[in-house]
Amino acid sequence: MSRILTVIAAMSLAAAANAQVLGFGSAPQGSIGYNMSSAIAKVMAESANIQSRVQPYSGSSAVLPLVSSGELDLAVCNVLEIEEATRGEGPYKGRKQSNLRVLGVIFPLYSSIFVRKDSPIRTLAELKGKRLPYGYSAQVTLERIVDAIIATGGLARKDIVPVLVPNVVRGADDFMEGKLDGGFFALGAAKVSEVDKTVGGIRYLPLPDNPQSVAAMKRIMPYAYIKLVSPSPAFVGLDGPTKLMAYDYLVAVGAHVKDDTVYRIAKAMYENKAKLGESLRAFNGWDPSTIDKDMPAPFHPGSVKFFKDRGLAAKK
Repeated sequence: MSRILTVIAAMSLAAAANAQVLGFGSAPQGSIGYNMSSAIAKVMAESANIQSRVQPYSGSSAVLPLVSSGELDLAVCNVLEIEEATRGEGPYKGRKQSNLRVLGVIFPLYSSIFVRKDSPIRTLAELKGKRLPYGYSAQVTLERIVDAIIATGGLARKDIVPVLVPNVVRGADDFMEGKLDGGFFALGAAKVSEVDKTVGGIRYLPLPDNPQSVAAMKRIMPYAYIKLVSPSPAFVGLDGPTKLMAYDYLVAVGAHVKDDTVYRIAKAMYENKAKLGESLRAFNGWDPSTIDKDMPAPFHPGSVKFFKDRGLAAKK
């Protein structure tokens, strides 16, 4: 009898090990980073039988070091964040996150400064002397993204009135409370819809795309590009086709995560665009063939194996 109990106990321990829940760090609830993480976690569970728990933090600056140290397993972040974190540059100077890897590239985020729909401000240049969110102590790369956006309008930080916020959610709240003249948030996030409804409508300001403006943007945010975005049910704040800043987002993973696990997550994402889109409509614009797009940080070996099996990335 004791032998049977020993076998049962061993089987239970094995089942528990196989049922390990991955830690998926994300930006705060209401952010598009949280929405992305939740959509991916759902597909991981339903299509790869990999369970994860989405854990919101104040921002990616708090999450990426935890993924590198192994306290968390996954996170989403932008291309500039993964570069600076893995190279120990910018806000990560002196604290290189050497165990971060790229699992796969997802869709770009589109953004600009938005204003109330009835605001007389029509261009980024007209934000001179206006109150904008700044600081982003929990999302440190975002301050430079705001700098890059207003640079296309010929403005620098000295030309506006900075209002310090820890993250985009607080900035959105301050905008709704009338503490800001312009807001900053990625297009398509749930929080943007809340802002739109609360203030009676918002409008994203277009980025000029002449050579001088683009050069000014890239001096601050080298990986950014400008794209014409058309209105859709997934987006609020567009009163017509609007040129916005685009920058790629990706799934980061710790080097400690097993190759087979990463392979299965990459496969589940690649094969389930429709399911991802059911959770977050922005995924409907994702092209899965870009999952292996070159990034300034190494891909996880599990991802590389999946790419090669699909004939996507023999170069990696």
